[in-house]
Amino acid sequence: MPTVLVVDDNPAVATALETLFSLHDIDTRAVQSPEDALALLGRAPIDLVVQDMNFQADTTSGEEGVALFGEIRARFPDLPVILLTAWTHLESAVDLVKAGAADYLAKPWDDRKLLATVNNLLELAEARRELAQVRAGERRRRDALLRDHDLRGYVFADAASERVLALACQVARADLPVLITGPNGAGKEKIAEIVHANSIVRDGPFIAVNCGALPGELIEAELFGAEAGAYTGANKAREGKFEAADGGTLFLDEIGTLPLAGQVKLLRVLETGRFQRLGSNRERTVKVRVISATNADLPALIATGQFREDLYYRLNAIELRLPALAQRADDILPLARAFLPVGKRLGDDAQHALRAHRWPGNVRELRNTIQRAALLARDAVIGVADLGLPAAAPVAGMPADEPDRATIEAALDRHGGIVAQAAADLGLSRQALYRRLERLGIRRD
Repeated sequence: MPTVLVVDDNPAVATALETLFSLHDIDTRAVQSPEDALALLGRAPIDLVVQDMNFQADTTSGEEGVALFGEIRARFPDLPVILLTAWTHLESAVDLVKAGAADYLAKPWDDRKLLATVNNLLELAEARRELAQVRAGERRRRDALLRDHDLRGYVFADAASERVLALACQVARADLPVLITGPNGAGKEKIAEIVHANSIVRDGPFIAVNCGALPGELIEAELFGAEAGAYTGANKAREGKFEAADGGTLFLDEIGTLPLAGQVKLLRVLETGRFQRLGSNRERTVKVRVISATNADLPALIATGQFREDLYYRLNAIELRLPALAQRADDILPLARAFLPVGKRLGDDAQHALRAHRWPGNVRELRNTIQRAALLARDAVIGVADLGLPAAAPVAGMPADEPDRATIEAALDRHGGIVAQAAADLGLSRQALYRRLERLGIRRD
């Protein structure tokens, strides 16, 4: 059962609240002084405090209640507090809500309103505990991922990226071909490096080949090597990428552009580990881990006869799908900060613009944008004008100086969904924030 602490020096009030809460399956502890309240909070788990504002019969200033709230907030910053106040303390109660109190109710209180407020806060407290457990689990998994594997300096914060990295490190131990799919500029080669760095051949070479950057007539020579005189301009024998990668990893980027003739030879190497240099009858043997990558729809290329189905299944023993940057939005700001030179930082408007941009060029576009902005910015703080991106547009019907969705959601997240605290953080009244939540369609949970 959730537990509520009632702090009131009037025994009749404390008894009434204990009875009300117990009838609704809420465990209640009651004390009569701030000192007893703080002592109990220090030794027992409490989910919510309902406190009076006045504890001396000969005063009505509410100073004792203000002091108690300040101590609770200092020692237990996440503990929700409801204030019970007489009308003479209303101004103090409003100030305390701005300082982080969950709510205030005037005496005599309305039972239904009080119960609704208490239940909402207790449900929120439970949700926050569950969220904290989930985040603690995420932190443990992330810490283990960073501790136990070589991520090659990969910068990430989004759960989607973490899943890809965890899978990449898991499949790295298997001696099987890996196919990395995802849009251009998303970081597929970095994932390939991570697979290699955590594999059994990590001490061997990592050789990368961009199949799309090679003329068709040179691809076979590039991959398999060539003897002198094998083609025009071949004045001496040359080693191919497969030989260079022997004992390590060969990364074939843009594999969907490989011509059919090259696909046939690649398939044979994958099946047998043997190949011939261009212009030679001598078979050579290599032991190479092949990782390939593409932004193309290989099944569609298979359907049109442009890619061999048998090669596809040989390359795709394990597939890693790397989402576009827009689909892992929590990576945007950490990546942007990683690309900044020392002495530069992002202003709030720039951060909002970075989050709002769709990044069709993915991480490559983000890196170029940040590097250009750092070069052009006159000040240490990079603004949205330096980025060359449009400012994050305000929501329709919302004045430009009002906080946008991202700012409001961030404030709610910081304060565990407690509207009163988020409103104070944003410099708004609770009523104003409620109106914005309704206008933007933001759920309080």
